[in-house]
Amino acid sequence: MAENTPSESAQILWSGRLEEKPGAQAFAFQSSIMVDKRLALEDIQGSRAHALMLGKQGIIPEETALALDTELARIAQDLESGTLKVDLGAEDIHSFIEGVLTSRLGDAGRMVHAGRSRNDQVATDLRLYLKHLVPDVCGDLRETLRVLLDQAETYAEALMPGYTHLQRAQPVTLGHHLVAWCTGLERDLGRFTDALARLDECPLGAGALAGSGLPLDREATARALGFSAPTLNSMDSVADRDFVLELAGATAITMIHLSRFCEDLVMWASEEFSFITLAESWSTGSSIMPQKKNPDFAELIRGKAGRTTGNLMCLLTLMKGLPYAYDKDLQEDKEALFDSLDTVRACLSIFRGMMSTAVFNRDTMEGALVGGFLEATDVAEYLVRKGLPFRRAHETAALLVRDCIAHGQRSISERTLEELKTRSALFERDIYQALSPEACVSARNGAGGPAPEEVRRQIGVLRTKISR
Repeated sequence: MAENTPSESAQILWSGRLEEKPGAQAFAFQSSIMVDKRLALEDIQGSRAHALMLGKQGIIPEETALALDTELARIAQDLESGTLKVDLGAEDIHSFIEGVLTSRLGDAGRMVHAGRSRNDQVATDLRLYLKHLVPDVCGDLRETLRVLLDQAETYAEALMPGYTHLQRAQPVTLGHHLVAWCTGLERDLGRFTDALARLDECPLGAGALAGSGLPLDREATARALGFSAPTLNSMDSVADRDFVLELAGATAITMIHLSRFCEDLVMWASEEFSFITLAESWSTGSSIMPQKKNPDFAELIRGKAGRTTGNLMCLLTLMKGLPYAYDKDLQEDKEALFDSLDTVRACLSIFRGMMSTAVFNRDTMEGALVGGFLEATDVAEYLVRKGLPFRRAHETAALLVRDCIAHGQRSISERTLEELKTRSALFERDIYQALSPEACVSARNGAGGPAPEEVRRQIGVLRTKISR
């Protein structure tokens, strides 16, 4: 049976200053408990480190510090087991935890807040939470990359058109296309990793903005909480939300990548392309058209990218006009960031599930290489190898395309050698060996190219990077 939350758990920590308190509607308006309740365990973790430091520094009796540590550990266990429920009538998670502690320990519980403010407390809680969560996001990215790299390896030799301006451009392989996606996600992984390193400083002890006159040991609490160091400047400690902006930005960029990938998938799943067959478990039907099999999951990921872009804009706008210390506006930082992080984790999970079961239609993709004159660049490069300046070679290839169109031909290889020579005497019989899609792809075996052996090298590089 759940424990009844003590009424004191909803105490107002600042109530002594004001004789007339905000009414219920106003109090609820400024309450953050619905958002910051997910920081409960981090708040307890920070309070335990702070209490033990207070005891070691002689600011409170050491036996009181030990009692606080023990009771805070018990509160964490009660929350995790469900025997204690967060009081949603509390102002915030800090007030709730301190209220429960005080209800259980009396005046000893009231000692826990010496030398700190909710300003440095919430900044510490949020950084702690992100130190726990961001590695999970990085894990999601690594797992998604592994799924895509496995598919890229399977389809390293599967020919398909590459597109620019959504027009057929040059032959590539599906493996090459999928590795292109992976390079974007690997950069995303780097952004999250970099952001994690920069947020690894502990604000605890910075107080409201000017630190404390009590003999705090900020280095000790930073070490106890697993931070690399305390923050350098007490005012910046409570004013800074760069780490929130950076993570919101990294999340938005990741979601833009997923959105672009899903745009490819939605097109490829259409009858017009038919490059991919998505599993029925990652598709939906229509309420009116019985024949429909819709790529709704890909479309939803594409749509949810707008949420993370909006959250980033919200946070940038939130920060731009704030005087440089703590302001109540900063309470709005967590909801947008939490939503973005929740969204990207959900979308990565759905995306890799969808991709792990996807089947690509190799014959259809290869058939799409016929028409569109994807070999035209190879014709120009053939002439360059024969000594013709590139701009003249480019013009010659373009004129050959016009000749083909005029004669209803779909490929330059349909022109006879004599017809080719009317545009350049440099053409020889070996031109036909250079114009097949396989030859066009194989010729591009330089760094970054679509040749199968080079794609496999790229896959190996990415596998090494994500295993670090």
